[in-house]
Amino acid sequence: MSKKLKNFIRMFVIYGVLVVTSIMILYPVYFVIIGSLNPGNTLYATSLLPDNLSLRHYIYLFTETDYLRWYMNTLKISFWNMLISTFLVLTAAYAFSRFRFPGRRAGLMAILVLQMFPSFMAMIAIYILLLQMNLLDNHWGLILVYAGGSIPFGAWLVKGYFDGMSKSLEEAAKIDGAGHLTIFFRIMMPLSLPIMVFIAVMNFIGPWMDFILARLVLRSDANKTLAVGLFEMVTGLGNTEFTTFAAGAVLVAVPITILFMVLQKPLTEGLRAGANKG
Repeated sequence: MSKKLKNFIRMFVIYGVLVVTSIMILYPVYFVIIGSLNPGNTLYATSLLPDNLSLRHYIYLFTETDYLRWYMNTLKISFWNMLISTFLVLTAAYAFSRFRFPGRRAGLMAILVLQMFPSFMAMIAIYILLLQMNLLDNHWGLILVYAGGSIPFGAWLVKGYFDGMSKSLEEAAKIDGAGHLTIFFRIMMPLSLPIMVFIAVMNFIGPWMDFILARLVLRSDANKTLAVGLFEMVTGLGNTEFTTFAAGAVLVAVPITILFMVLQKPLTEGLRAGANKG
């Protein structure tokens, strides 16, 4: 077999796998979008090439339900968690990367082990803790839970990035009289922009898509998030608004899609740098 034929077969297999993978990923997305435009209430009657499309379900979401309130609640929780979590992760990673103190290695091993346990295993402890702090059914209670849970994974990732950065700039700043806070805010943070963007986006997406913790902490209708509100549309004997649920799911994906499209380059750079350095 000639070399040219081998290369053709290899490229054919590669592109074939890519095409099949793309179809498997895009088909459910296309089906949900078409389902959200289906005039009926069931997804079973949705066809890939429908005869007529309708925006009735999108209008219904904003006029007959509390969808906009759920949207704003989720946006508030995700935004503040992004800010607080990113700051906590960066400061923790900087401390573990640049300082030597008693318990440093044990702390690193502890947060490494904590990554292995899913968050729902701590639901009872989280519930009791928030109850004692009078933070149940409170957005800030949920934000604090998310912020604390983001530290283990993020700290290890950002620490690897900081470990790969030269210490010469910090040493030069110390000679000029700069303290640790000045070095962190004016040297380390600007240089760590790719990994910082990646951590910020991940910390935004987590609460935006989460259901378990939001269902546990938030009780009242006024404080519900998108995941909880949409879930209740299709649960129970009387709730069969599957096409309305599909419309809500499409709108949920819009901010995440925009974030990935706008920040694609720093996201990929941050992930690659955090994985390779250290």
